[in-house]
Amino acid sequence: MGFRKVRSLAVGLFISVFACRVMAFQHLSRLSRFGHRSRFGTQSTFPSVFSLQEEIDPGVVEGTNLRIVKYPHPSLRASNDEITAEELKDGSIAQLAKEMFKMMYAAQGVGLAAPQVGVNKRLMVYNEQGDPKKWLDEVIMVNPKIVEFSDSKEIDMEGCLSFPDMSGEVERSKWIKVEAFNLKGKKMKKKYTGWEARIFQHEYDHLDGVVYIDRLSEKGRKEVETRVDELIQDFGEGGQL
Repeated sequence: MGFRKVRSLAVGLFISVFACRVMAFQHLSRLSRFGHRSRFGTQSTFPSVFSLQEEIDPGVVEGTNLRIVKYPHPSLRASNDEITAEELKDGSIAQLAKEMFKMMYAAQGVGLAAPQVGVNKRLMVYNEQGDPKKWLDEVIMVNPKIVEFSDSKEIDMEGCLSFPDMSGEVERSKWIKVEAFNLKGKKMKKKYTGWEARIFQHEYDHLDGVVYIDRLSEKGRKEVETRVDELIQDFGEGGQL
């Protein structure tokens, strides 16, 4: 995800979204993020007012040679190698994560996986606030894995930075339990819920070569079929770096 979040002012409906695209917005409260009813009628506890910015394609970003790839770039479907202890020690992964954050913020996103910048490594970064000034909320996950999913699910709209100008309904677990390593090689365990759980699941899919359109219903796929064809036409079989 990358992952994003969109809001329809006409109907007063907040739609939570990811960046395969990650669209960023700034929340007024760290504990509460968006306020709408899911399709199952579950009430989320999030604010009704926040600063919202549309995601963008940042193109060339100062301080990095990375670019956000567009579907159908092969890196989005390729297998992703686990990061080694040697790579952590030599600082290359720390530098990659730093540059991924640059790209994520430039795209006004909240999350990004390494395959989305053409690097097939099991690395993901996110900041649920989508605000570079709130750097304490930055999370870097090395070789993450989901060890437990909740049986309860929730459906929300998702989009992806690698799939510009499109979105669709995706079912995700309401909570997950995760294991990963930090940049120092220390193992971490955490339980994610709500918006943060959705961000993680979206970005984690990228590490398995899964993109959000794979999780759309048959109806949802038909709704984005024309746009997907346009992406293939625009970026070709190899996509775009």
